[in-house]
Amino acid sequence: MTETLPPNPPLLQYYGDPAKRERFVRDIFDDTAPWYDAISGLMSFGSEGRYRRQALARAGLKDGMRLLDLATGTGAVARAASTMTSRIVGADASIGMLLAGRAKQRFPLVLAQGERLPLRNESFDMLTTGYALRHFADLHTLFSECRRVLRPGGRLLLLEITRPRSAFARAALRLHMDRIVPLLVRLRSRSRDTARLMHYYWDTIEACVPPESILGALQQSGFADVTRHVELGIFSEYSALKS
Repeated sequence: MTETLPPNPPLLQYYGDPAKRERFVRDIFDDTAPWYDAISGLMSFGSEGRYRRQALARAGLKDGMRLLDLATGTGAVARAASTMTSRIVGADASIGMLLAGRAKQRFPLVLAQGERLPLRNESFDMLTTGYALRHFADLHTLFSECRRVLRPGGRLLLLEITRPRSAFARAALRLHMDRIVPLLVRLRSRSRDTARLMHYYWDTIEACVPPESILGALQQSGFADVTRHVELGIFSEYSALKS
């Protein structure tokens, strides 16, 4: 039996007990959902839509392909994909995020955890996850479930922010994500939860398992053609094929 592989160790300063992690993650995304798109724009200086489209094109998304956007949140990756295909389903464990994004999209939404998808076997040509890998409970279970719902020849694309190797770059990214953005979003939203989300977001990046572990978990789950493409030293695109 394969051992579990959490994407990061328990961050007990946020939820005290590892058993409370799942509830904490769901609640903080529910509570900050109305401001999440604004937070994303501040983090990426408004460039996230263009980058997502480029990443989807590199992964081979084409018109007519059926796409599952897992941990879709407010639907940012799915909206980028909608310029390439109209056959999209979004899934997320946070009802708040789904409701916040509902007015901006025209595709079916499913309330579900990535490790337990209420979807048929071999029903999608591509599966994407945008900057959410760090919020799942177990990568082995997640990747096994992703492989189950993909058709033979289907492609998995995981977009993630990776901690820079350089100490200077890491300090600069931390200043931006853990200091500047939390201050700006709290001023804009007048909500403590938005700042807390950004602190948690950064801590999950800093504590995340290394890229080699993610690539290894994909291979152990039965995926082929497992690769990692990196943009600007921090944006990782993990791609894998269901053979």
